[in-house]
This record gives sequence, structure tokens and C-alpha cells, in this order.
Amino acid sequence: MQKEKYFCQTTYSTVKIEESKIVSFNKIDHTSTSFRVYKDGFVGVHYQQGKMSDKEGYALAEKNLELQRPYPFKLEGGKRSRDKKRKLLSDSELMSKTKSILSYLTKTYPDFIYSGTVYAQNETNTQKNSAGMDYSTSDGHNGLEISFKHKKSKDIYNGYFSVNLRNWSTKTIKGIADNYLANYSTKVKFPKDCIIMMPTWELTGMLKQSLNAETLALGTSLLSGKVGEKVFSDKLTVSHNVSDSKMWMNTFWDADGIVHKGDKLTFISKGKILRGYADKRIAEKYKVECTGSAWHDYQDIPKNGWMNCTLKDTGKSPKEILQEAGKQYAILPLLFSGGGFKEDGTYAMPVQASYLTDGEKILGLLPPFTMRSNMFDMFGKDFLGSSKITKIWNKGMILVKMERGKL
Repeated sequence: MQKEKYFCQTTYSTVKIEESKIVSFNKIDHTSTSFRVYKDGFVGVHYQQGKMSDKEGYALAEKNLELQRPYPFKLEGGKRSRDKKRKLLSDSELMSKTKSILSYLTKTYPDFIYSGTVYAQNETNTQKNSAGMDYSTSDGHNGLEISFKHKKSKDIYNGYFSVNLRNWSTKTIKGIADNYLANYSTKVKFPKDCIIMMPTWELTGMLKQSLNAETLALGTSLLSGKVGEKVFSDKLTVSHNVSDSKMWMNTFWDADGIVHKGDKLTFISKGKILRGYADKRIAEKYKVECTGSAWHDYQDIPKNGWMNCTLKDTGKSPKEILQEAGKQYAILPLLFSGGGFKEDGTYAMPVQASYLTDGEKILGLLPPFTMRSNMFDMFGKDFLGSSKITKIWNKGMILVKMERGKL
């Protein structure tokens, strides 16, 4: 009988803001452990919140072998540790920074009412087993999420911005706030072309879903039968990437204990589909390549789907991507809901509020509209590229041409 333990410890401090006032402080110190024992092709699992001795935890896990959860795979070994933490704010520093930012917002932009949270999070994950595995990773960040409402508006709120930084930078946060708030009252017209600019994760959900090796094998993925074919733009390369430069609050190993060479595995290269993602269970069931894609289920066997869908950036800023395409403006959706992808890959989304931008600065507020496309055009002929992370947006941006309709 072999043993294994997942462990996660999280501390999360938050200062809550409502109607431009600090209303509460909250601090969470949370510990989770998954005790696991393996015998005769089955795994017994005991999930524990809070502290518990190994003796008691493994005894309860062994008792749960009677549930006969199948796990007929060899445990992996290996030793490695990674620490990406930088300067995490103390609780007193967090309160002080919140007061400072809130004072800046209310004095510089008094026409708005602000709500949201300012927070500091630290997390450590480990996985150890009797086959010799001893992996650990730590990461942490400071951040804020601020929604704003113009005092003359009848809406619940009119927009929001968020920032996450391993090292707190008041200058960076003020710069982002200035960009979002300074030209809110400037009304502008739509540009000729509807170039949408959004954080990459806002548009990649269906693409990631379509790379699931199980649905590829069952013929229920939009990409079924297309592995090995060039489907998308030369500009599109998609990987699972948890290397030092790309990793954010993540492990470098999957729940089956697999570590990728260079902490990276590519699924789409220059528009060509290379593979779908599969953990050990899915790989064996459908006789496909195991890509080390199991996420940690603390209460059950590992599940397929640990793939962070990182788009290779162009090394260019959003403005440089626009210039390369011969365009001057993009549209940054600010509030959008009520739409999404359909099962055939078509995409439609009502946009209640959006900004016009030249890729560097917000120029003014646009009227409501509906943006439309489909997954194959979005990442094919209409894909302008994925930008590098720039300070003013604090995240990588995807730029895609879409159709604009009335709302």
C-alpha cells in the first residue's frame, strides 16, 4: 500500500469598500489536506479542512478504500520546490494602502462612487508520496478590484478595473485608475472597424474546451477530426505554460505527478492542432497521448482539465499590434453579459458599456452594441494577435476583429 498527501495553505486578507467607504476587514487562514492511500488499483481518499495528524488522516483514507475509487496508475516521484512570492502587504499595510487609494480616487474623480476589495493573498501547495515525490510551490500577490458608478447614473455600477501585483505599486494602480476614469464622460463614435480588445481569458473558454482529448475522441468537440491540421491563424500558438515567467498562483506539476519539460507543453502551434489535453485516466481510456493535465480534486480521483491555455504573445503592445494591422482604434468592452459561445462555435455578446482606445489610452465612452463572431474566425482570419503585458493594462490583451450589431 502506498500513501500520498496533497496540502494547501492559503492566507487571504481583504479590505472591503462600499459607497466609497471602508466597511470591513476580513482575514482567512485556510488549510486543506487530502490523505490518499493506494492498494490493488484503488485509492482511498480523506479530505480534511483544518489540521489533522497523518496517522488519523491516512487511517480514514484507508477505510475509504472500500468505496473502490479506481486509480490503477503508478505513482510518480521527483523533488523540487519553487517560491514566487515577493513583497506581500501586512494587514496594517493593506489597510493603509486602501485608505491611500480610496482618498486618491474620491479626490481626483469625485463624480464616482466606488465599491470593491483590496486584498493580499498567499498560497502554498505541496504534494508528497511514498514513491519519493516531494513537490512544493508558493506564490502570493496584492491586488484590488474596484467597480465605479457615476453619481448621475441610474445603473448599479458603470464599470470596473482590477490589478494584481506580486509587488504593490501605487503608481501603477493610479495610472490604471486614471486611464479608466479620466475620459468616462467623453462620448465618442464607433470606429470604422470593430476591433475588440480584451484580456485573453475572456475569449479563450471555448477554445480550451474544444481541446479536451475526451470530447475530441468522442466527436463532440468543435476540433474533432482536426488534430494534425492547420485550423487557425499563424499568429495563434496555445500552450499550457507554468514556467517561471508565466506561472501565476499555480503548481508546476499535475495531480498525477507529471512535470512538463520546461514547465510547458504546446497544444496549438501557429494555427496547427497538435494534441488535446488528457490526464492518465483519459489517455488510457481513449488510447491518446497523456499530457499531464490532471487537476487536484482533494475529495476524489484526479480530473482531466489542468491546462491554463496560455497564448504566445507577439512581443508587441496593443497599440503596436493595431499599427501593424493598419488600424488606429480598438474597443474595450467594460460591461458585457447575456451572451457567449453556442455549441457550434458562434459567439454573440451584448456590450452594455465599452471604451474606445488607441491601445494605450482610453479615449471615451461608446454606445451599447452587440459583438458577434465565431471561434474559427476569431482565432483565424480575424485574429490580430495577443499582446505582451503592458503596465497600463497590467495584463496581456487579445485583439480580434468582430461584427458590430445593434443592441
